Amino acid sequence: MEDKIQKLLESSKKVIIDCSLDNGAMVAANSSKAYYPKDAKNYFYVWPRDGAFNCMAADAIGIKNIQENYFDWLSNRAEGQKETGLFYEKYYPNGLKESERFQVDQTGSVIFSVCNHFKNDLEGIKKYKGLIVNSANALCDNWDKDHFKLIVNDLWEERLAFSDLKDNFLYSLGSCIAGLSVADELFANERYRKVSLQMKKKLLGEVEKKGYIFRSFGKIDDERIDASALGLIWPFKIINSKSELANATIEKIEEKLVKDYGVYRYEHDEYDGWMLETQHRKKGAGYWPLLNFWMSIVLCKMDRKEEAEKYYNKVIESIGDEFIPEQIFSNDIQKSVSPLCWSHAMFIFASRELGYLK
Repeated sequence: MEDKIQKLLESSKKVIIDCSLDNGAMVAANSSKAYYPKDAKNYFYVWPRDGAFNCMAADAIGIKNIQENYFDWLSNRAEGQKETGLFYEKYYPNGLKESERFQVDQTGSVIFSVCNHFKNDLEGIKKYKGLIVNSANALCDNWDKDHFKLIVNDLWEERLAFSDLKDNFLYSLGSCIAGLSVADELFANERYRKVSLQMKKKLLGEVEKKGYIFRSFGKIDDERIDASALGLIWPFKIINSKSELANATIEKIEEKLVKDYGVYRYEHDEYDGWMLETQHRKKGAGYWPLLNFWMSIVLCKMDRKEEAEKYYNKVIESIGDEFIPEQIFSNDIQKSVSPLCWSHAMFIFASRELGYLK
């Protein structure tokens, strides 16, 4: 098993490098490669969030240079960023927006990743002060005491939060809290501190009332569980991993979203990313390796290593020794995006937590 893990770690480096294009763009999956399945959906786009996690994984595994190339791309290529400070759902590699849908966590995640990369290089980060300040100001400008002024899409791109209903996705808000907090640490700004604390107070108040991390709150709450709740425990650290809230959330995830140690995104998920003869056929979702690894990381933080190994090994035992897909299905008909760079990134983080990353 450990030999297979080490081979997967080596291939993870390859996947991250393959997804890092010459102009600095970091695509979610490089569908131009011969190894990419022809029936899988095309993911040759830049999701700023995916790239943020991939850069942090590159830091963890010792890959250099691609991070700053990507940050340069975000600063100079991403359409509208200089004017608005915001990152939208996804972009073509040349920098044009693929859609106008707004996912607020993309902006929070970028700030968080850039600051993470330069946490020990206060001189180097000065180059990206404009990117961080522009993005942090935009989050503050679009926050209205207890909700965002814009219509916000969740990280799975399947539900909207409306400003008139004061909707907030907990994961999305968590990424913004974390982004503003690290921006304030590096470029002290009372406004960043004030808004991040206001967001955090609102989020914690809602979570503590329910007793677990749920999907979204506002004038109408969505109390269902979503696996993205893990992000509030790690890496954003809004919820302490040793808290009752963390324990209750894991219990909910295991009850609602886990099947034979495979972690699904949310109840009744239908997205499978499967293409056949140019038609998208929804046959029901598989479990997501990146969520398995996320679960493993959080369980390690909770000192539950034995359980963490089970979620980690579930994926390792289900795949070859080279590529990690977006989803794993219980049949050989549905074809997943593979490799998904974000899956490899989360594998790197989980391997580090479990002591496999040398």
